[in-house]
Amino acid sequence: MKLKINKLTVDDVKAAFSAGFDDFRRVPMFGLFFGAIYAVGGIFITIALTYLHQPWMIIPVAIGFPLVGPFIAVGLYEVSRRREKGEDITWSGILREVFRQRERQLSWMAFVVLFIFWIWIYQVRLLMALFLGYRIPASLEAFATFALTTPEGLVFLAVGTVVGAVIATILFSITVISMPLLLDHDLDFITAMLTSIRAVAENVAPMLVFGLAVAVAALLALVPAFLGLLFVLPIAGHATWHLYRKAISTI
Repeated sequence: MKLKINKLTVDDVKAAFSAGFDDFRRVPMFGLFFGAIYAVGGIFITIALTYLHQPWMIIPVAIGFPLVGPFIAVGLYEVSRRREKGEDITWSGILREVFRQRERQLSWMAFVVLFIFWIWIYQVRLLMALFLGYRIPASLEAFATFALTTPEGLVFLAVGTVVGAVIATILFSITVISMPLLLDHDLDFITAMLTSIRAVAENVAPMLVFGLAVAVAALLALVPAFLGLLFVLPIAGHATWHLYRKAISTI
């Protein structure tokens, strides 16, 4: 089996989002279920950081948390795949397929995603140490005041934004196609990641539009106590599957 990378347009991105929304509308309970896992995880992390007296980490973690979205969305890819092929969509079938990925190459992608998320958190702590030293904010309000009203805080935000954008771009490039590809075909995860990078490199403009749309929607979804992820994650997950199907052909 050989993989062919197709040329994409912005219209293909729009069509992927439209198809993703249709998948969510037709089988909403699966989307809400996986979206709830994501939202509850965000709420738990927020509570844990508050309990550990590290409220200043809430914003960086919340911003970085969507990085793990592609892995959580595996169940959504399977729902879209089954709808596309006209197969039965059942709870037992979807969950069985999700757990089956532990024995496949997709499980290695989980380590890649979590490792990059760890790099993001490490960079945040490093930047905090560089710009604040031992003056760690005692509350989320104190952190916001530092970040928005002091010269050091504004530089911290600027540098952190650039670093975060680089990390997010790298993760997006290696996962946007590789995750659904590994669900759809038996490939090694290195080949899948390289294929994903090639697909992004050959379709920079439409992939950039797709990535920015998902990123902005995910960040806005964090505002109402992560609850917006109940809807944003499933639509983005289904849309990713359809974008993958437009981007990759087998020959």
